[in-house]
Amino acid sequence: MNIGAVIRENRKNKNMTQEEMASRLGVTAPAVNKWENGNSMPDIMLLAPIARLLDITLDTLLSFREELTAEEVSSFIEEADGRLKKESYEDVFNWAKKILQLYPNCESLILQMATILDAQRIIKDIPDCEKYDDYIYDCYNRILYSKDENMRKRAADVLFGFYVRKKQYEKAEEVLEYISEQNPERKRKQAQIYSETGRIQEAYQTYEELLFSGYQIMSAVFHGMYMLALQDKNMEKAHAFADKQTELAALFEMGRYHERACKLELATLEQDVNATIDIMEKMLAGLSDINHFSKAALYEHMTFQEPREEFMHELRDNLLACFSDEETYGFLKEDKRYQELLKS
Repeated sequence: MNIGAVIRENRKNKNMTQEEMASRLGVTAPAVNKWENGNSMPDIMLLAPIARLLDITLDTLLSFREELTAEEVSSFIEEADGRLKKESYEDVFNWAKKILQLYPNCESLILQMATILDAQRIIKDIPDCEKYDDYIYDCYNRILYSKDENMRKRAADVLFGFYVRKKQYEKAEEVLEYISEQNPERKRKQAQIYSETGRIQEAYQTYEELLFSGYQIMSAVFHGMYMLALQDKNMEKAHAFADKQTELAALFEMGRYHERACKLELATLEQDVNATIDIMEKMLAGLSDINHFSKAALYEHMTFQEPREEFMHELRDNLLACFSDEETYGFLKEDKRYQELLKS
């Protein structure tokens, strides 16, 4: 609420006319009318007398608050959106500046207001739009120093886009420091900068690293959901999640071993003899290209360490030892295919 609205509301609460208020303050009635309509502001020397006359504090008169509720912030943003549809950009910009002056510490309002003003310049052909850069930049930059990590990240996101649009790539790269290294968005944005600045090999490698780590994360997510399905004794859903893991391994070019391994436990739990042995055979055959991803086109700009021959032999021996576990695979011991497999 602006100062004029506060004056009007509290004057009426005291059943006081504009003329009565003007008389007590030593000003004219038209002056009070202009305050209430937002056409002018009271002289700073009158603020304390106005507050005393209306029996309110200066903070109330000036609408000073450290924070606004989420609903109040949304209300201001909705008003800004409505004004942008009916009024000139410059008028709305000046209105928004006054609102932010009233709530200089409300980070959510500052960030959202700056974002909607910035976005409007992209959507519409605003004359001399560069003259608003400094103020919008300052709004974004203030939030970069927020104590709230989420707010810093949001500000960094929009400021990154701000700099990329202006082809100020060095500044865009500096902004990435405000995004956690654990956040994959930081790496994706870094790849975008590499691409925009002609560093094609670095861009490819960074995107490929995101793909590779993304596979590991998604595979772990599907496995977690698969385990939940087992806990719920929902075998149909467990099969669906195991199928998804297989499809994921194929999509990310992980190789035959990884495509098959995720289904072994399920076949074993169901004591499906043929399915269990089929998977075992394919896993053993797939050991030869367990490092298939290192040669895949998806990751051609990444460097992987080739497994030593001794390691591959050891891996095969360990896998056969695992398959020999009678407690787990005892239901297979009479099957000739299984017996031949353990001798391979």
